Amino acid sequence: MSVVTTPSTSDPAVDFDTAPDRYRHWRLAVDGPVATLTLTVDPAGGIVPGYELKMNSYDLGVDIELYDAVQRLRFEHPGVKAVVITGGLERMFCAGANIRMLAQSSHAWKVNFCKFTNETRNGIEDASEHSGQVYLAALNGAAAGGGYELALACETIVLVDDGSSAVSLPEVPLLGVLPGTGGLTRVVDKRLVRRDRADVFATKTEGIRGETAVRWGLVDEAVPRGRFDERIAALAADAVARSSRPDGVAGVRLTPLRREVTADAITYPHVRATIDRTARRVDITVAGPAEGPPDDPGAQGVDYWPLAVTRALDDLILRLRTNEPELGTWVFRTRGDLDTVLAHDAALGGDGWFAGEVRHYWKRTLKRLDVTSRSLVAVVDPGSCFGGLLAELLWAADRQYMLDGVYEDVDADAEPADVVVTEANLGTYRMGNGLSRLESRFWGHPELLAAVPVGERLDARAAEELGLVTMALDDIDFDDELRIALEERASLSPDALTGMEASNRFVGPETVETKVFGRLTAWQNWIFVRPNASGPDGALRRFGTGQRADFDPKRV
Repeated sequence: MSVVTTPSTSDPAVDFDTAPDRYRHWRLAVDGPVATLTLTVDPAGGIVPGYELKMNSYDLGVDIELYDAVQRLRFEHPGVKAVVITGGLERMFCAGANIRMLAQSSHAWKVNFCKFTNETRNGIEDASEHSGQVYLAALNGAAAGGGYELALACETIVLVDDGSSAVSLPEVPLLGVLPGTGGLTRVVDKRLVRRDRADVFATKTEGIRGETAVRWGLVDEAVPRGRFDERIAALAADAVARSSRPDGVAGVRLTPLRREVTADAITYPHVRATIDRTARRVDITVAGPAEGPPDDPGAQGVDYWPLAVTRALDDLILRLRTNEPELGTWVFRTRGDLDTVLAHDAALGGDGWFAGEVRHYWKRTLKRLDVTSRSLVAVVDPGSCFGGLLAELLWAADRQYMLDGVYEDVDADAEPADVVVTEANLGTYRMGNGLSRLESRFWGHPELLAAVPVGERLDARAAEELGLVTMALDDIDFDDELRIALEERASLSPDALTGMEASNRFVGPETVETKVFGRLTAWQNWIFVRPNASGPDGALRRFGTGQRADFDPKRV
């Protein structure tokens, strides 16, 4: 994990590489089926200069380590069935996001920080729900703001009952902002706290302690300090007994990514991003597998094609999203043999913990793409291999352009492109709204979804008729139409596009995830730029100075 200067923004450029032996803020200990993640933040270990990480407060660097630990527990430690998250300071679990960091950061930095943090919290919940790796929050002291929000991502929350330790969401009264990593939503939607109590809680700076926190539903148990460790061990043992994780299988080590970065490209073994700064665009090409699926995918480890592609795309999304805010349009293409992709797609649907973890990782990476504030365009032309798991990229895009036939003047003997829908596209990789991307695409029209054939190769005309692509054009019009569409996109307001795309992508039901990334995030983004929060006399700026914020009383 490092930061360097980036040419496209005043913010530092970030990479997301780390490993347990490089952690500065977390300690990961594995004892048989139970792992313990202990937060002991290095006050001098901020990802950028200008603030101290006091009282176990965190910044992006702390969360990058947490994300890495969550990933490694799922892949490298299949025998771990319970994960305990606790604090390493006396009477302090976590004070939340560092206020000095937020006050000095640009708006874009704050937004990306909150988004990444939310995604990591969602990954913890996904592990508990789908992988049998159950997370427990052992609050050994105060848990404020983002610290309590981290606890909210766990299945069980236990607070030490020592007369002083409390849980709190003090952002509204102290900072003039919202608990930006899901706190408000998880309190009422996940923990089912009554709305009037939630209102009191979110405006009470000192928080709620002990048995009141239990009675209100803010924590599951409050345990005296003398019995605290014993109770946590018992709850972890119970989680182990209930877990579906396998016994006696070897994990897959997440070795460092192979990646080459130049001024105009980021290249991985199966993914390449080519940057056009003049057009404010990045062209992303995902290569299909060279060979069919192996008999033992785990033996290939990180070289297993679906995992290698997922890791590369995950890293690329984070790098582009954080470091290249002016590249507003991402154009996706695929290259490879469609039948070989389909063979991998079928094999990935099999049993076994490793295949399951790869599927869930691909699902989470696609979800990261769904909530990325960039225009997504997919191009289907000869040589494409959009089928099964790679077809999810096609329907994650805001528009799809498919060439009808071939480029006659370039390669008249080429094979026209096809797309293939498989069973995996019908629900394996669900979006944050709980729907498959095809269900979202045909929301309100179940008869259109039912008409889509599964397992058939569909050419451009068939794909357009079935509604699987936006436009199917012959080679006379294809390049011009695509060029005009991309140029037009680059000329529009990025802010308006972000709102439009997010609204269009998440049709249908609301879930905790869609509320966190849509409703809550939209409000927080707006509040972040308001003078009451970020102005010279706002709460974020005056926090810790002894001066009260000067609020404009007008409701907007």
